[in-house]
Amino acid sequence: MTEQPADTFHGWMATSPTSPLTYQAFTPKPWKETDVDIRVTHCGVCASDLHSMRSGWGPTPYPCCLGHEIVGTAVRVGRDARPGISVGDRVGVGPQGYTCRKSFCKPCSTGHENYCLDRVATYGDKYADGSLSYGGFADFCRHDSWSVVSIPKGVRSESASVMLCAGATVFEALVEAGVGDKMVGVVGVGGLGHLAVLFARALGARWVVAFSRGEGKKGDAVEGLGADVFVATGVEEGWAEWWLHTMDVVVCTVSDPEMPFVDYLGLLKPRGRFCQVGIPEEPLPRLDAMALVLNGTSLCFSDSASPANVRRMLELAAEKGIEAWTQVRPMEEVNEVVKDMAAGKARYRYVLENGRIKR
Repeated sequence: MTEQPADTFHGWMATSPTSPLTYQAFTPKPWKETDVDIRVTHCGVCASDLHSMRSGWGPTPYPCCLGHEIVGTAVRVGRDARPGISVGDRVGVGPQGYTCRKSFCKPCSTGHENYCLDRVATYGDKYADGSLSYGGFADFCRHDSWSVVSIPKGVRSESASVMLCAGATVFEALVEAGVGDKMVGVVGVGGLGHLAVLFARALGARWVVAFSRGEGKKGDAVEGLGADVFVATGVEEGWAEWWLHTMDVVVCTVSDPEMPFVDYLGLLKPRGRFCQVGIPEEPLPRLDAMALVLNGTSLCFSDSASPANVRRMLELAAEKGIEAWTQVRPMEEVNEVVKDMAAGKARYRYVLENGRIKR
């Protein structure tokens, strides 16, 4: 039976840069027949949520319902929705809540919808009619069906949720770099980094080397995630010289303004590709262009993934049995989870679940 949500949804809202999230009502965007209403079961907690809470990347339109790693059940499907979505299906939404899909839009017409100039973020953004977008720290959410993906059997909802942003971001970077049979370095073993290691292996990388400041994550990286080598950059003297010009691709998931950026670039072989996926609130370290020029290095970035790559990622995860490392907590514990995540306690991604019994 179709579950028709009320015109008013409820969620955990950021109301200022310093206040805890509060549970309150909000009105979703006006219904269109291209939309899907989703009863949220799981929502991953992304670093983007922390940045947005405190307006770290620019002013956030408060009150704002965060969360863009959403998995749940489709409870209302518009008659003009994307084919393949039915009421009762398990579906998900990542960082893009809407893209224009117009034939003259270069990104949309070439399969790079995540770079559509008219895209609307899943939360904290404004639609053409002036209504605001709201995310998945909620009971229900409403989004354009073309930004909604089906979740395949074989991938748990809590795992799928974090793949919709963290997984998609590193997956697209790896796919665009063509990592099959290449030497891949992953800087940072965290929410993004652990998924980069998993997907690099699944995509056929010859070697995967994980770089982290300390030694605390060595067992996880090598024995759990499948990295071939673990390098503790804050402990091992001379690591930059030892690994100079050894990697074909480096995916950097950290965003510390004080990180040894030039040393990370030096990991690459000539004509190598460096992809920065960690997004800081402050500028990245100053970069001398000659560090790129003299090695022919390509520098790139990744903003989540196209719908096609998200589907490909989820299908690969189902085929290979890839699961994100998650810690599932009740939605009602969101404020405690935010504090724990800010303190670096996640191993390696928190997921909020509606209906889970609070501890």
